[in-house]
Amino acid sequence: MNTRRTDTVAAPGRFPVRELVLLVALLVAVLGVYAVMGSAYSTRMLVEASCYAILALGLTIQWGYAGQFNAGVMGFVALGGFCAMFFSIPINPDFWGSELPGELGMVLLYMIAAALLVFGATRLDRLGVPKMLRTIIAVVLGVVLYLVVINAFRGVTDQIESQAGFIGGLGLPVGVGWVVGGALAGVVGFFIGRVCLGLRSDYLAIATLGIAEIIKAFLKNSDWLTRGTATVSPLPWPVPGAEAVGFTLARALYLSVTAVMIAAIFFLLTRAYHAPWGRMIRAIRDNEISAAAMGKDINKRRLEIFVLGCILMGIGGAALASFNSMFDPQGYLPLNHTFLVLVMVILGGPGNNLGTIFGAVAVYIIWIMSAPMALYLMDLAMALGAGLGWETPTNMDSRALQARVFVIGLLITLVLRYAPKGLLPEKVKHHG
Repeated sequence: MNTRRTDTVAAPGRFPVRELVLLVALLVAVLGVYAVMGSAYSTRMLVEASCYAILALGLTIQWGYAGQFNAGVMGFVALGGFCAMFFSIPINPDFWGSELPGELGMVLLYMIAAALLVFGATRLDRLGVPKMLRTIIAVVLGVVLYLVVINAFRGVTDQIESQAGFIGGLGLPVGVGWVVGGALAGVVGFFIGRVCLGLRSDYLAIATLGIAEIIKAFLKNSDWLTRGTATVSPLPWPVPGAEAVGFTLARALYLSVTAVMIAAIFFLLTRAYHAPWGRMIRAIRDNEISAAAMGKDINKRRLEIFVLGCILMGIGGAALASFNSMFDPQGYLPLNHTFLVLVMVILGGPGNNLGTIFGAVAVYIIWIMSAPMALYLMDLAMALGAGLGWETPTNMDSRALQARVFVIGLLITLVLRYAPKGLLPEKVKHHG
């Protein structure tokens, strides 16, 4: 009996010319920004770009590794930002010194009990109850319990807002909020994945987009928990702040923290990509039917990669909120926290970790610098046209900000036209 053995054909070694040229060009761009905008502004830009790089790595393992198009990045970023706020800001003595914590805890227990009762009602068919009757009982019970519990919940939250403003935080180290932010995003991603990962890619995008808006609406309207549109600030940093060491050094220290995080994530993701687990994930992405025929648990593996990506998004969102030193639920926008991350992954190359980091930094530099560059060009045009009697608009700054959207739109159009797989596409090894 003859057996056929399939080996990986090693690609001939080549000098990474493209990677080196792109990284040098990016370094030149960063140095140019430092020379023009100063060290404090440029370091802040790099810190924000590094936070976006963590978000982009979370998306690239969902989209690049497994082909899952997540259009709800904003929701997981907001969850991470909420945890960074809730676990790090000081406690509110007006809340904890009253009877409100006990009342809120009782209402939460009522919610859990109601959920368990409804879940139990959905299992009455195992006791011989007809399925139609089981469904009616579960729906009626769910509606009644919801009205009862939500009425009690609103009564407690109204008291919290009137007596204490909001519940405040827990006063724990900043890193705790970052870790819990990733865990919370992963838990939410798990429940979303159990429901939505069976959908086709376009329907999955619609579902995740809607869920992100639900998360934002909940955080924005929960004044008792997040102060809503009133925002919460300042948020503490994991490193000494500007008042202790100055703006530039404080931001440089923060950048060192995010750089270490990116290095650790990059190392782990690269190891996973080249491990049997990574090859299995890519096999499911490329040919789901063949992978299932080989005995792979498709749904379980897809859920794993979706949760892992959500965890990274939560961590990146927590780091970004802490750096901005403010939690503003209304400030989370699909353009800034979903579409921009998609552009970063597309430009760098889905499935390529190095390309994703490159795309995150490059796109964020373009995003930030397009406004001052547009303002400079507008001022130059107005100066040249002054002798022709041109009337100078009064809202030049706001018009320059709109240039960001135009530049990013033009960038994504050019990339999709001339480099559809990204500037650093995924390296696929051929088998034969």
